[in-house]
Amino acid sequence: MAFKPLVYGKKLIEGKTKIIYAHPKNEDVVYMYHKDSISAGDGTRMDTLPGKGELACRTTSNVFYLLEEEGIDTHYIGMVGEVSNLMTKCDMIPLEVIMRRIATGHYLERNPEVEEGTRFDPVVVEFTFKSDELHDPLIKEDEIVERGIATEDEIAAMTETARKVFAVLEEAWAKQDVTLVDGKIEFGRAASDGRLLVADVIDNDSWRIWPEGDKDKMLDKQIYRDMPEVTDEGMAEVLRNYAIVAEMTDEFVEEDQWEND
Repeated sequence: MAFKPLVYGKKLIEGKTKIIYAHPKNEDVVYMYHKDSISAGDGTRMDTLPGKGELACRTTSNVFYLLEEEGIDTHYIGMVGEVSNLMTKCDMIPLEVIMRRIATGHYLERNPEVEEGTRFDPVVVEFTFKSDELHDPLIKEDEIVERGIATEDEIAAMTETARKVFAVLEEAWAKQDVTLVDGKIEFGRAASDGRLLVADVIDNDSWRIWPEGDKDKMLDKQIYRDMPEVTDEGMAEVLRNYAIVAEMTDEFVEEDQWEND
């Protein structure tokens, strides 16, 4: 697909895997630029993976398009470049909202009495405070309110929306015989009017997905996290998996839905 050249405004913030730029003509929207970066361990492991930015942008675009089609309010406006999205400008809430259908990973470390593979119904929703220095610790709802991070009503809305997001993506993945094990999303308040929106990215760094329900066939970032050491062969496998996932999420959207802004 062809895109018009973009003119970015001022760099507003740069994270491990993306850069947010101001829009030169509209203060209510921003450009999200996806970098060729991959990280784990709250940034203790960081590598460049050429081509990842394009795949992350494609996957994020597919996912957010689907959520919008399902009536979920997000900051997504469009995919306007191979590595760029146009998004509603948000004041981000410093929380990660974790959704768990199947017990695995850190959940088992915190709950050793639970067997791996235990299925949760309804989906378990947890909040972590975004801080690389503190390693994104779990935070209770009353503490979120006490610290002025979000109100009780916002917490309830985030929890409800997180379960809706998971249900939409779980159904979309199930059509391709892929189990959505868990995932994480973030929220922001629209800078223009304070609306609570699903924000940031949802890409192959954001979930665990197991084709045919088989953990050994995982396609997500866990492969990178689990590497004893980073090798060229290992990184090539990671990139192949990200490309597979991007292609699979193409099935989430209608043909010819992309428009250049």
